Amino acid sequence: MSLFKWWRPEEAPVEEAVPSDLDDLRTLVRKAAMPTAIEQIANREIERLDRTCPTTTEYTIGLNYLEYLASLPWNAMTEDNLDIGRARTILDEEHYGLQGVKDRILEYLAVRIMKLSSSNKILVVDDDRIARSNLCHVLAKDGYRVTPAASGEEAVALLERELFDVVVTDLKMAGVDGMAVLDKAKARDAGVEVIMVSGYATTPAAVEAMKRGSYHFLAKPLQLDELRQSIRAALEKKRTRLGSKGPVLCFVGPPGTGKTSLQMSIARSLGRKFIRISLAGMKDEAEIRGHRRTYVGALPGRIIQEIRRAGSRNPLIMLDEIDKIGQDVKGDPASALLEVLDHSQHSHFIDNYLDVPFDLSRVMFIATANTTDPIPPPLLDRLELLHLSGYTEEEKEQIAFRFLIPREIEEAGLGNQPPEFSPEVVRRLIREYTREPGLRGLQRQIAAVCRKRAHEILQNPGVVVPAAVTAEKIVAYLGPRKYHFEQAGGKGRTGVATGLALTAAGGQLIFIEATIMSGHENLIMTGSLGEVMKESAQAALSYIRSNARLFQIAADFFDDHDIHIHIPAGAVPKDGPSAGLPISLALISLLSGRPVRGDVALTGELTLSGRILPVGGLHDKLLAARRAGITTVIIPRANEVDLHDIPMDVMKDLVIVSADEVSEIVETVLAP
Repeated sequence: MSLFKWWRPEEAPVEEAVPSDLDDLRTLVRKAAMPTAIEQIANREIERLDRTCPTTTEYTIGLNYLEYLASLPWNAMTEDNLDIGRARTILDEEHYGLQGVKDRILEYLAVRIMKLSSSNKILVVDDDRIARSNLCHVLAKDGYRVTPAASGEEAVALLERELFDVVVTDLKMAGVDGMAVLDKAKARDAGVEVIMVSGYATTPAAVEAMKRGSYHFLAKPLQLDELRQSIRAALEKKRTRLGSKGPVLCFVGPPGTGKTSLQMSIARSLGRKFIRISLAGMKDEAEIRGHRRTYVGALPGRIIQEIRRAGSRNPLIMLDEIDKIGQDVKGDPASALLEVLDHSQHSHFIDNYLDVPFDLSRVMFIATANTTDPIPPPLLDRLELLHLSGYTEEEKEQIAFRFLIPREIEEAGLGNQPPEFSPEVVRRLIREYTREPGLRGLQRQIAAVCRKRAHEILQNPGVVVPAAVTAEKIVAYLGPRKYHFEQAGGKGRTGVATGLALTAAGGQLIFIEATIMSGHENLIMTGSLGEVMKESAQAALSYIRSNARLFQIAADFFDDHDIHIHIPAGAVPKDGPSAGLPISLALISLLSGRPVRGDVALTGELTLSGRILPVGGLHDKLLAARRAGITTVIIPRANEVDLHDIPMDVMKDLVIVSADEVSEIVETVLAP
């Protein structure tokens, strides 16, 4: 045995390759299923980073950008639940009334269902009778509506009269060939997909067909499975455009009328993710479009951020308070929204941070606003307005018993000892402790009653507190009544007329007071009036002066008198054309000495010739009149068409009088 052992140096351990950040990014990009063009951009960015020193700021910025790009839901979507019955059930369960709005939402769903369920129309063009017949037979069995054409001339004539989803045409035909059919189809409808078929397939012919807009080029003899797959893929492109064609709804109404909760119900009925973006006070355009990546701490805009957070490409995005967008030196967010809400642009929305197009066509946008006046006209043109007016007392009572009272009892922990509200008590809360078109004030009062009752139960352990909430308990809990309606329906006064105005909080009564004093033909106007209302007052006075004999007023009466018009409350700014008619009646009452009936309210714009012009917001104004105990409402005759859209519950107990001229209503409004 050898006395020596050969010494061998220990072999160095083989180091395992540790994946780098860029390798992880390549995997992320590959798994993100991006569109091909965007994936190429991402890979080029990775290659650029591979040549960049990892300690530089540019490397970190690029790393964060690629991670964000790969994390977006490029293809992740929730499937719409287009069940009309389910949607109706959800809307009725969670909202009382609002029938017009519910019907419009169900119409939207019905249109989508019809589009998706209708069979697609296919035009088959081939001068070979057997080939044409076989194709028509196969495609008809697949459920398509197939129209055959025996020649190119017949196909062109059919394309003139009808629209098709897909055209399958032979290339070589006598007279008008397949290329001419392709050109005609694309000229008639750019959205139609054309599949070219030829027994003489050559590369130049295929390239020429694709340049002219052909979706696919297939060689004869046809493989039916390949043709079916091509047709399905072509139709899938058409289906993806359905979302971009839908309307952008905008719910307009006073606070507390259910705009937000209604959108949550829509998202639930569709099975979509719900996203709320508040636009109130937004002044920076970058909130919509994002910041450039070169800025420190740059981020995408709110829309891309929220879509990423939701993990779905087709959520329901609520653009809340779109009428309260600000404007600053940093840009105009309302103008940035034009691209987001435009059907022809938002399929290629480019966020400044991403710098690549992102498809927003599958997103369902719904906006909310209290009033449309501050919304810029170009943005307003992209919205379909749905007006949510205030609730009647009967509707508020039903909503209180169905939704508000059970919810507040649960919130106050009174499930074991629930208070009992009678209809009389709820009506008292509505009339004496709230004055609003919505429901938030009523909800607060019910919540206050429940809280105080819980406190009362804990303060008196062992004492049984009666379950019934009485009128006396309401006064003890909430104090004396807060609102009175003694002016409406009361005794008429000379020189005081009741007008109806539309505010951001719904309809409202305004009282126009006029008085006269010695002076020099001056017109004094107070009450924080806007320019439009001041001009209405001047026009009303000029009309009365020019028609003094008609109203039995002395022609020289104005020579040595001043007239003062005041609209309380003086600290609240007021403007709008609706006050022209009530101002004129207040002046006629003042100058003729005949008091205005206290149970009459008026709305309308006045011209110098005494004509009454139409105004808006009639639904909310009638609600305000009914809440205040008004019995007769004078409206412009041109507004009679608006009465067809107003529920009978709103007009119940109201006498609606329409007129074209001031002279027609003087005897109705003024006391004998």
